[in-house]
Amino acid sequence: MKHWMFAAFCVLGLAGCASDYVISTNDGQMITAHGEPKLDEDSGLYEYEDADGRTQQIPLTQVKQVMER
Repeated sequence: MKHWMFAAFCVLGLAGCASDYVISTNDGQMITAHGEPKLDEDSGLYEYEDADGRTQQIPLTQVKQVMER
């Protein structure tokens, strides 16, 4: 029983360790993304989760740099 609880605690603890990223745009905006933004090469859009937990998209042509915080 204790091993099961320890394993569950470890899994839940690791789930909360997503890094924040900063997306720098060509017009100077700095957008904070929770977790690494994913590029959809078919559509040319970066998809990311914003600070409020909503999924957002930004065109690759507007992104200057993506940096891990």
